Amino acid sequence: MKQGRLFHDRDDAARQLAQHLHRYRGGRPLVLAIPRGAVPMGQRIAGELQGELDVVLVRKLGAPFSDEYAIGAVDESGWVYRSPLAAAAGANEAYIEQETRRQMALLHQRRERYTPLRPRVDPAGRTVIVVDDGLATGATMIAALHAVRAARPARLVCAVPVAAPDSLARVQTLADEVVCLHAPEDFAAVGQFYDDFDAVDDDEVAAILSSQGGA
Repeated sequence: MKQGRLFHDRDDAARQLAQHLHRYRGGRPLVLAIPRGAVPMGQRIAGELQGELDVVLVRKLGAPFSDEYAIGAVDESGWVYRSPLAAAAGANEAYIEQETRRQMALLHQRRERYTPLRPRVDPAGRTVIVVDDGLATGATMIAALHAVRAARPARLVCAVPVAAPDSLARVQTLADEVVCLHAPEDFAAVGQFYDDFDAVDDDEVAAILSSQGGA
């Protein structure tokens, strides 16, 4: 493994996370992965914990100058989280509304593609573990935790391999438990901590969810 890297790939990160979540094994936790990168991780974690896998669909709202820079995020219900830095990034009210509509359309497309033959799994009354491959701004995780909390789980856990320290602090109050393996002070991007951080495509996500047999 290269110096400064923490994980070989997402599967390695998921394996390490599962070790720290082992107390939930046998309780059939619901593992909700944030697409797309975290879905293979969720599959591994759900398998290790003898749990159930599904996705929680959220989309970041990209800044006017870069789609990759999150100025917020939206969930399937249309609830929007706005970053404190949104205005400084040039995102006014009209821009946020336009970007929200665009991302909501993509969310609907993903739901139809990922789980066309079954409804989403109901988190109510269950231990739910929301997984992502890392927290940069934390926007999508904030939206995901908000969406799941609204469904009244018995316990809500946020699980990530690596996070920017300030983003980790933002999510601490939104879950009953936060499991983060590393929060390096030199955090710049999630991918810097993986040897292999290849993109996960929609076909792979759909195949993984289909393999769950509707469970």
